[in-house]
Amino acid sequence: MKILVLENNPQELEKIRQILNENRDILIPLESSEQIWSHLQSEEFCFLIANWDTSDIRHSQFIARARAAKPTESLYIILITTKSSDEDLAPSGADDIIQSPFRARDLNDRITMAERIISLSRSLASARVQLENQAVFDTLTGFMNQPAFFRQSAGELERARRESEPLSLIAFDVDNFKIINDSFGVATGDEVLRVVAQVIREKSRPYDCIGRWMGDEFVILLSGVIGADAEKIAERVIAGVRGTMIEVKNEAPLMVKISAGIASASRITASTEIEPLIQQARQAMAHAKQAGGNQVFLVFV
Repeated sequence: MKILVLENNPQELEKIRQILNENRDILIPLESSEQIWSHLQSEEFCFLIANWDTSDIRHSQFIARARAAKPTESLYIILITTKSSDEDLAPSGADDIIQSPFRARDLNDRITMAERIISLSRSLASARVQLENQAVFDTLTGFMNQPAFFRQSAGELERARRESEPLSLIAFDVDNFKIINDSFGVATGDEVLRVVAQVIREKSRPYDCIGRWMGDEFVILLSGVIGADAEKIAERVIAGVRGTMIEVKNEAPLMVKISAGIASASRITASTEIEPLIQQARQAMAHAKQAGGNQVFLVFV
């Protein structure tokens, strides 16, 4: 682990260096608290040992500023000081304080404890990110899940209403997906969905709102797009999927096809709601499938 050390006494710095070498930690010496900022910006977690008495860390108000700028669990600080009064040290904001002079074993124990806490903080932060992503994104395709898409598209609808912009919603569905799953297995079905999702991402605009609605259905909200322009986007996706083949063990490559339905609104009124728009696009998509699939059906609403 990289440990920043703000210690102006060369003898004390060398003492800390020897302790860190025993733990195989990397010491990064600093001369002032301002030098810490670049490390805070580049490191996800930061471990700092600083001398409260001889460095500028107290007068620069560094700890208070760093706590305000970076999550508390991302910055661990051990202060070294000759002071023993709680009143002198209470406002410091440090995670741990060791009184000088100290034995090598004392600091070593504090560092070991700190590294365990940092490791736990990293694990908790990683778990929190995973939970947050699961609450928003579909794990198979990386698109927004249904609740997240509904929230995001509702916001886009409201923006279109305020700015008097047109709006289109495309619903996609994989043709004969149940047959693919039953014939080749769930793993092949999942690969089909991943490939379709990749094509949708490549053929749509970077800022478009895209979601996996359910099963093999996908939805795209196109702000500022209406009618024929929405059809062109849907046709690009259909052509992209049609040009992709899925390798299947001991079988000929699987050619995938999809159908699309578009609900297009030239004017968003006070009565326009996102849920009916999604359902109208899905009904148009069902019409395209009934007509033989691998095509687009457009309705104006």
